[in-house]
Amino acid sequence: PATFILASIPGMERSHIWISIPFCSMYLAALLGNGVVLFVIRTERSLHQPMFLFLAMLAIADLMLSTTTVPKMLALFWFSMGQISFSACLAQMFFLHFSFSAESMILLAMAFDRFVAICYPPRYGAVLTHSAAVKTGLVALLRSFCIIFPCIFLLQRLPFCGHHVIPHTYCEHMGIAWLACADISVNVLYGLAVPFAAIVLDVILIAVSYVLILLALFRLPSRTARLKAFNTCSSHVCVILLFYILAFFTVLRHRFGQEIPHHVHILLANFYVLFFPMVYGVRTQQIKEKVVK
Repeated sequence: PATFILASIPGMERSHIWISIPFCSMYLAALLGNGVVLFVIRTERSLHQPMFLFLAMLAIADLMLSTTTVPKMLALFWFSMGQISFSACLAQMFFLHFSFSAESMILLAMAFDRFVAICYPPRYGAVLTHSAAVKTGLVALLRSFCIIFPCIFLLQRLPFCGHHVIPHTYCEHMGIAWLACADISVNVLYGLAVPFAAIVLDVILIAVSYVLILLALFRLPSRTARLKAFNTCSSHVCVILLFYILAFFTVLRHRFGQEIPHHVHILLANFYVLFFPMVYGVRTQQIKEKVVK
């Protein structure tokens, strides 16, 4: 098809302006927050450590994710600009899923960073080097590209002969595939199973890392040391919980979509990308101290 139509939030057209105000404010806050995080990490030599390099990567991925979805959503709410070309829709789908997949692996890398720092502190400098952090970032990009790029060809092969209305504020793989008038079993198998398996693997490895971290914390003799170690992980745990709860909610919506109110899904799907800089900006002590200075 030449174009698709993004459906916004059916039944709430009169409230679009009011709904857009908090999203616009949070998006601007996300741009500012991520920008501050990147600026502080870039300019402060004391923060040129693997932990903060991963944090910078996460901020970049979050900027890509939010900028891929929120501006188009605001244009839809403000100017009813729901039309999007097929190529633009595929591009938005790619960068949406690509940045999401990259964030997942970066969160895994951050969990491993905390695991080595708390469980094997003498080996931290040898294991988590700047070179290792950069290579991890490149692997995250390569893995995300290899997982998501085939989705473009899986969608291009499909015929679209019915309506072209996507029931969302942005283009996603399965949201486009459901509009095809052909067998989409390959899209369902690949589009859900392969990325889902990669995310599940990340979750399992992160969970194992934090179980080992908790066991190490309980063995610390000092209560002060335990609290200090816990505080270094708390912001990461908050982001992990928010990220994966909403990720699994989005995946399960394709299985139980009729039972979830449409406006609830759209609001939750756009929530995480605007929340990350607030969590890390407030919860990461070193970042907070540098910003205050």
